Amino acid sequence: MLHPGPDDPMPEPLLTAAEMVAVDRAAVAVGVAVDSLMEAAGRAVAHACMDGLTLDTRIAVLCGAGNNGGDGYVAARCLAERGFEVCVFRDAEPPAGSPAGRAREGWRGDRETLDAFQPGHWSLVVDALFGAGLTRPLSGGAARAVARLAANPVQTLAVDVPSGLNADTGAADGVVVAAQRTVTFFRLKPGHLLWPGRGLCGSVFVADIGLTDEHLAAAAAPGAFRNTPPLWLRHRRSPALDAHKYARGHVLVISGPELNTGAARLAAYGALNAGAGAVTIAGAREALLIHAAHVSAVMLAEAATPEALCGLLEARRFDAAVCGPAAGIGPLTLERVDRLIEAGLPLVLDADALTSLAGQLPRLSGRAAGQPAVLTPHAGEFARLFGSVLEQDAALAALPPAARASKLEQARAAARIARAVVVFKGVDTVIAAPDGRAAINDVGGPELATAGSGDVLAGLIAAHLGQGMPAFEAAAAAVWLHGVAGASYGAGLTAERLVDAMRPVDVWRDALQAAARPASLQSGAAGAQVRQQPPWRTGAGDRDEPA
Repeated sequence: MLHPGPDDPMPEPLLTAAEMVAVDRAAVAVGVAVDSLMEAAGRAVAHACMDGLTLDTRIAVLCGAGNNGGDGYVAARCLAERGFEVCVFRDAEPPAGSPAGRAREGWRGDRETLDAFQPGHWSLVVDALFGAGLTRPLSGGAARAVARLAANPVQTLAVDVPSGLNADTGAADGVVVAAQRTVTFFRLKPGHLLWPGRGLCGSVFVADIGLTDEHLAAAAAPGAFRNTPPLWLRHRRSPALDAHKYARGHVLVISGPELNTGAARLAAYGALNAGAGAVTIAGAREALLIHAAHVSAVMLAEAATPEALCGLLEARRFDAAVCGPAAGIGPLTLERVDRLIEAGLPLVLDADALTSLAGQLPRLSGRAAGQPAVLTPHAGEFARLFGSVLEQDAALAALPPAARASKLEQARAAARIARAVVVFKGVDTVIAAPDGRAAINDVGGPELATAGSGDVLAGLIAAHLGQGMPAFEAAAAAVWLHGVAGASYGAGLTAERLVDAMRPVDVWRDALQAAARPASLQSGAAGAQVRQQPPWRTGAGDRDEPA
C-alpha cells in the first residue's frame, strides 16, 4: 500500500498574494524580522542566478520601490560580492527606513534609471520590479523597460512572479516579462500554474526563506493546491488480498450509436487499465456488435432505451458510471443521465452529456445528497454549460473583475452551481469541488492533445470513484495519472497508446515518490533551499477537442 504515513509530505497549498502577505505578517508577529526574510530571499535569487554562469557574465537587476525591489538589491549585492559585473536599474527609490530602503543602502554598486536600461548590453536580467501584489498593468518607465526587453530578449530570471503577471490568476494585462526562470518564496502562487502565467514563468523554483507551516496555519487556510499525490493518496483504497473483481469496482460506460463506439471503448479500457475490477459497456444491440469485435475483458449489456437502462441498473450492481463520450447530443442522452441519477450511482459526465446538459443544469439537482458527480468540460463545453449561469454565483460576483475572469475561480463557481466536482480541462486543468477546494494540475504535456485522451480520462476518474475514492480526490488522482501516463509515452501518443500506458496508482511508485519529494539545491543562505518542480510541469490536461 502507498498510503502516506505521518512523516510523509503534505499537500502543497497555493497561496494568493493576500494569503502570502498574511503569512509574512504572522511571521513578523512572532519575531521574524522582515529584513531577515528579504536577505534570505535575495540570497536565494543570487544563488539561482549563478547556475551555469561564468564571471564574465554581465547582470542587470531591475528594481522596483517595494519589497520585490528590496529582494533585487540584496541579490545584486550578493552577486557583486561573488565577482560578477552588476548594475541596478531602478524604477523609483524605496521609502527611507523601510526594509527595501535598507536593502538599497546596502548596495554600493552602479545604479541607473530604468530608462537607461538597454537589454542588449547584458547577459542576464533579474526582474525584481513588482512581485505578487501587483494587480494593475505596468505603466511608465517599467512598461517601457519591459517592452524593450520583449523586443530584445535576454535570459531573464523573475523574482516572485514576472512583472506584469497577476499572481492569483496567471493573467497578463498589458506588457509582461517573459522569464526563463522564476524564484518564488515559501509556496507557489496560482499564477505560477495557471495559463498563460506558467508559460511566462519558465522553470519555477520555490525558496525556503525562513517561513514555516506554523506561520501559514496562523495566517490562512488555503483552499487551492498543486495537484500532487499527497493531496489524494491517503484516500486511495488498495484492494484486499482476497478481493474479487467486483470488490475492485464495477464501472458502467454508456455507448453511443454503432458508428460512434470508439470513445466508449476508450473510456472502458481507461477504467479497466486504471484498476477497475469489471467494466460493462451498455447500449443498443447494433453498437454492441461493433464493440464485440474489439473487446475481450470488457462486458457488454444491451440497453437501447432509458427503460432498458433502468432494468440493467436494477439487475446488476455498478459502482460508478460514465456517460457522454460519443453518446450523442439530445434527449436520449439526457434521459440516460436522469436514469443514472435516479440509480444513485457515482457519475462521470463528459463530452456529449455536457453539451446535452447546456441549459439543463437543474436536472443535476435531482441527485441524492452525497451522490458523487464529476463533470469534465474542456473550454468550449464549459462555456456552453456554465457561460450563462456563472453570474448567478454570489461568491464569484463578489470578487474583483480580474479574479472573476480567473479559470480557478470560474471552476469553483461552476462546482458550486452544479453541486459537483468540475474538472475544467486544458493545459492548466483545474479540479474544483463545491466546498471551494481546488487543485491546479501541472503534470503532462502537449502529447495529451490527441483525439480521445479525454475519453480515457473519464474512464480513469470512474475507476477511482468505483473503488470508493471521494469525488474530488478521485478526479485529482485521475488527472495526475493521466498526465504521467502521457508523459511516460511522449511524442506520438494516441488515445489507444495512452490506454496501454495507463496503470493503477500502485504501479506508479517511482513517479509518486519523485513528485512527493522534489530534489533540493542549497541556496548558500543560512537555512534556505531552492526546489525545482518535477519535469512533468511543462503542460497538462486533455486538449483533444476545439474550444
